[in-house]
Amino acid sequence: MSSSIGEKCTKIKQEYDGCFNNWYSEKFLKGDATPQCDDLFFKYKECLMQTLEEKKLDTLIADARKDNPFPNASSSSSSSKSESSSKKE
Repeated sequence: MSSSIGEKCTKIKQEYDGCFNNWYSEKFLKGDATPQCDDLFFKYKECLMQTLEEKKLDTLIADARKDNPFPNASSSSSSSKSESSSKKE
C-alpha cells in the first residue's frame, strides 16, 4: 500500500486500503455489496482536505513528482509526433 499525498494521512489511508481490500475480496466478489469502510473513507477524505487547505496544491504535486517521477512525457510525445508526420509523407 502506498503512502498518502498528505504525510499525516498515511496511517488512515493504509487502514482504509486494508479495509477496502478485505471487503472487496471477502464480500464484494462473493456478492455482498454492503459498504463497510465508509467511516475510514470519510476520515481519510477529511484529512486530505485539511492537508490541501494547509499546503498549496502545486507544492503537493511537486513533492509527489520528486517521490515518484513519471518518465519524461515531452520526449515520448515528440517522438510520436515525428513518427506520425513521417507516416504521412
